[in-house]
Amino acid sequence: MGVKSLNMYIRQTSLFSFEEIIKFQQQSRLELILSNIDVSKLANELRKPSNSKGPKGYEPEVLIYSLIAMQVEKIDTIKDLVVKLKENPVLRYCCGFDALGKVPSESTFSRFLEKLSNSESLEQIFHDLVIKAKELDIIDGEHISIDSTKLDSFEAAKPKKNIVHDGTNPNWGMKKDTNGNNIRWFGWKLHILCDSKSELPLDLLISPASNYDGTMALPLIKQFFENYKDTFKPKYYAMDSAYDLDYVYKAIINEYQGIPIIAYNPRGSYAPPEGLDEDFNPICSGGYKLVYWGKDGNYLKFRCPHALGRCDCPHGMNWCSSSNYGYTLKVNYKENPRYYGYPLRYTDAWKKQYDKRTSIERCFSRLKCYLNLDNVRSKGIKKVKVHAILNCIALISGTIAINTMKSLSKAA
Repeated sequence: MGVKSLNMYIRQTSLFSFEEIIKFQQQSRLELILSNIDVSKLANELRKPSNSKGPKGYEPEVLIYSLIAMQVEKIDTIKDLVVKLKENPVLRYCCGFDALGKVPSESTFSRFLEKLSNSESLEQIFHDLVIKAKELDIIDGEHISIDSTKLDSFEAAKPKKNIVHDGTNPNWGMKKDTNGNNIRWFGWKLHILCDSKSELPLDLLISPASNYDGTMALPLIKQFFENYKDTFKPKYYAMDSAYDLDYVYKAIINEYQGIPIIAYNPRGSYAPPEGLDEDFNPICSGGYKLVYWGKDGNYLKFRCPHALGRCDCPHGMNWCSSSNYGYTLKVNYKENPRYYGYPLRYTDAWKKQYDKRTSIERCFSRLKCYLNLDNVRSKGIKKVKVHAILNCIALISGTIAINTMKSLSKAA
């Protein structure tokens, strides 16, 4: 079988998730994940010049692989990583160290993390893996979901009055859990734009925990397009009610030619908006639900239910219109997309797209349960971002590895 036909076969297979690779033995698991990650550009950027004075030090490749392995093996601290590298020959071998050689100290890793936090090349590795997953049809990109998750700060919690509100310091945040209970924490939020098909992260932002989710949607989408140019053309953008802001809808429709699928946030209102029922269907002056009659360009058309035999209105058609056709309502959904959307809010077509939003919950779950996202051990927003990217790199690389391996075994 030629290379081209083999690639076609790989693209046609079903998707395997990251959980599959976690079942492997340590050596196989790490080798599969690390083998997909090209760190050469980053290593060249961080490598000491050949004519520099002082000790040569460790090759950047082995330090990067060690930090990624730390996330895969859920190692708590740099101190623990150093101990495990000394004691575990399999881990040492997988990261590229000599079997009987020395391993880096805590201070070596700390200095390297500082360099890493000031480089953009680590983020480029993340983006390159996303593109590779798309080429293998693991990632689709037609339907994306956006949400945030909490990250506890490594810094000690402070009273609000002592916090510097400059966007780079941890702060107090509050979210509701799946049971509707409020969770309060000191730290950060990780905002992710996720591919709903593969449940893999495509882009991310870190903010203080106090930042409101809704305000982060457009900066994240803008960054996503800047990073990938024309690689992706999402059609649907699914988000929960925290993102229910009029300008978010309009930007997605007008600037990005997408369809916002966002849950409605009543913000304390007990009644639906005027002219709509509780499911956001337009109603006539008699209180009956108007019948959706199709879309014409930017306009949604609704007709009198009495004229169509859908109800028996005591006022008849003449109450609303003298036409035999009955009362007709035409709405430009682009002018008020929060109330009038396409597909219509809460219809089966809308619910089908909104239900895909749970993909980002599973993305966060894998990053926290199978990897090390919840274990922030560095101070400063730059290093927190490095921590998040390392975990995302491991997740995407592992997913690529398991899907490629399963596809090759089926092709054999």
